[in-house]
Amino acid sequence: MQNKLKIINDPVHGFIKIPHEILFDIIEHPYFQRLRRISQTGLLNLIFPGATHTRFHHALGAMHLMFTALETLKQKGIQISEEEEKGAMLAILMHDIGHGPFSHALENMLMDDWHHENLSLLLMNRLNDEFNGQLSTAIEMFQGKYQRKFFNQLISSQLDVDRLDYLKRDSFFTGVSEGNVNTERIISMMNVCENELVIDAKGVYSIENFLTARMFMYWQVYYHKTSALAEFILVKILQRAKYLALQGVDLPATDNLKYFLNREKSKETHEDVERFTQMDDNDIIHAMKLWQTSDDFILSYWCKCVIQRNLPKTIISSQPFTREFVEEKIKSTNEFLGISNAHELVYEIERSLLPYNSEKQPIYLLQKSGKVLRLEESEDQLLSGLISSKTTRYILTFPRF
Repeated sequence: MQNKLKIINDPVHGFIKIPHEILFDIIEHPYFQRLRRISQTGLLNLIFPGATHTRFHHALGAMHLMFTALETLKQKGIQISEEEEKGAMLAILMHDIGHGPFSHALENMLMDDWHHENLSLLLMNRLNDEFNGQLSTAIEMFQGKYQRKFFNQLISSQLDVDRLDYLKRDSFFTGVSEGNVNTERIISMMNVCENELVIDAKGVYSIENFLTARMFMYWQVYYHKTSALAEFILVKILQRAKYLALQGVDLPATDNLKYFLNREKSKETHEDVERFTQMDDNDIIHAMKLWQTSDDFILSYWCKCVIQRNLPKTIISSQPFTREFVEEKIKSTNEFLGISNAHELVYEIERSLLPYNSEKQPIYLLQKSGKVLRLEESEDQLLSGLISSKTTRYILTFPRF
């Protein structure tokens, strides 16, 4: 008999326990192992060279934080059965199992607006059949259909273990210390009141620190002008490749990527899902390397940008760029490169962030008296009022010359 109750050494959280055999079985499954070959942060390593960590790392870390959170709640007298513990840990372990290559950037391109959460759910249901219904509770929790709401809030809310892990992990691997949240402190403040996840009132500053850390990570890392550009270029490459493929151009690519490039919009089939679960970042990198020499100027230009890290120029602004300014960039690019389709190379990219949404799933604080307050209503809050407004930045990209 194989020992499945392993311990994994993680650079961010230290030792991670696998307390239930079914967790090990899911980790060993090909659907999950694929996450080793999918970057957690897309092309972020073009800007932060250390950011080479994967979805596999992140899923294990989130599972570990879920275990810690449930232990904390049990110590506070919340009854959690073994079945519920297993369900919550399985749900968070599999929450990203449907992610496509290079994470968010490409899922719409390959599977016609299928969000990775839909794919994750579809793959969870398949695994549930394979493991004779052992994932049913996990699937209910993941969908928010389980009667005890706090399980779903631990999986997906404004303060969930998914966010706690990726902020700490991305901060660690990028070296951007502003995102280094104190996960232990935040988890130790978690509580449950009337089946809702709440935070003990004395944890108010830790929560505000978490929300501002997340805001800094977005503007400094995820929405950094070059990160936003790299993600945008990936989408452009696949859009262009798909456009050419549907025009009948035979682009060299792996079988699975070729399948998606030539696929017309239609209802997802069994084969789509099979092929999707065979794909990872390597298919896309391999294609970009080959397409650098494509006869299509636009495709070869974008691919060289990524593979040779010769990225276009960017200007960032808090206001949209004027039509005249953009037209001037298009005109000078056409002249310099001797082309007539520079409008395909000059773009305005928009990024918006609302650090704390007080309307959608607000964070609740549990007072000593037993009364529950929304975070922004607390007399002790310092920043929640300031981070409840949306910020937008505009990035103009155009070729270097």
